[in-house]
Amino acid sequence: MKKLPIVLLCIFLIMSLFSGPVSAEEKTKQTTDQQQGVDLTPNAVSAVLMDRDTGAVLYEKNGHKPLPPASITKVMTMLLIMEALDRGEIKLTDKVRTSDYAASMGGSQIFLEPGEEMTVDEMLKGIALASGNDASVAMAEHLAGTEQAFVEKMNKRAKELGMDDTLFKNSNGLPVEGHVSSAHDIALMSRELLKHEKITKYTGLYQDYLRKDTKKPFWLVNTNRLVRFYPGADGLKTGYTSEAKYCLTATAKRGNMRVIAVVMGAPDSKTRNQEIAAMMDYAFNQYDSQPLYKENQVVKTVPVEKGMQETVDIIVPYHFSMLVKKGEKASQYEKVIAIQSELKAPIKKGVKIGEIVIKKDGKTVSTVDLVAASNVEKAGWWKLFKRAARKMFGG
Repeated sequence: MKKLPIVLLCIFLIMSLFSGPVSAEEKTKQTTDQQQGVDLTPNAVSAVLMDRDTGAVLYEKNGHKPLPPASITKVMTMLLIMEALDRGEIKLTDKVRTSDYAASMGGSQIFLEPGEEMTVDEMLKGIALASGNDASVAMAEHLAGTEQAFVEKMNKRAKELGMDDTLFKNSNGLPVEGHVSSAHDIALMSRELLKHEKITKYTGLYQDYLRKDTKKPFWLVNTNRLVRFYPGADGLKTGYTSEAKYCLTATAKRGNMRVIAVVMGAPDSKTRNQEIAAMMDYAFNQYDSQPLYKENQVVKTVPVEKGMQETVDIIVPYHFSMLVKKGEKASQYEKVIAIQSELKAPIKKGVKIGEIVIKKDGKTVSTVDLVAASNVEKAGWWKLFKRAARKMFGG
């Protein structure tokens, strides 16, 4: 029995000799894995890297953790502005009056005076470049009457987009308890905003001026320095408060591929920009984007029951490219068109009718929305009677 401890010690020493090199090899493997993308954002609290066209998440770190988003909130504000422009509810040339309340906003601002008017175009510049809290509230009031009514629209739109980690309390991101979002949700609303391609006309500017024709022109410099220093970057929005730390949702396009990178809770702006750049470098180095559909491309023409027109074109509403690993081809993926059966009038232009499901090895990897290309009003009884008679009697 006295020899047992000695025997056990010998066994331990022998095992240590053999296990040393294996452990070192395993440690090297773990480091390599981190370099390949596991730890692209070591200093951020959370992060998400997303392909714009497919919505595929290429990298994620605490992606669903609710955090204060600071001025990244303004992505939703800009989205609702762009959607109102598309619906024809407002025009870029419309004048927007600044209320006392809007002018009272602190933090980043374009120093609007009570009663001062600017066009929607100028307000968008003030929001996108200078992160103007005052401009955001002025636009919120212009669109909804009050900022609170506008915030209700923000939260409604967030739910529609599946932003389950988000609750907005204001239109500009100034600190309020309970005003939160997540890196994943921010990527979702950034992707939706980028469907309005004209937005990069604003977010991609490095500098511009407001009040050009006055004695006191106001110089705008984009708070997102990547639009100047990162190849292909043209948006989207920075954010900072002492609570949120340094945040950024950024986008860049090279060739057919556009990516969205989100960082929240970085310790400083330099680190924030470096980790965003690291994520985008990873995407462009590892993946390729191959065009599948052009904007407004007709995929199918389908019959409409009881419509003024008997058919409607079904289109892809935005440019869509297939994300593939470098070396793969889009032909390796299966495309399945799924459209609602028995469409009935009335149908509104732009309403979702179906989707294209893209699969690889039987698994769904992406979906593409399909929408109606035009309005189809409901036909009256006389129109339907003549149509039935024509079909019955051959014309």
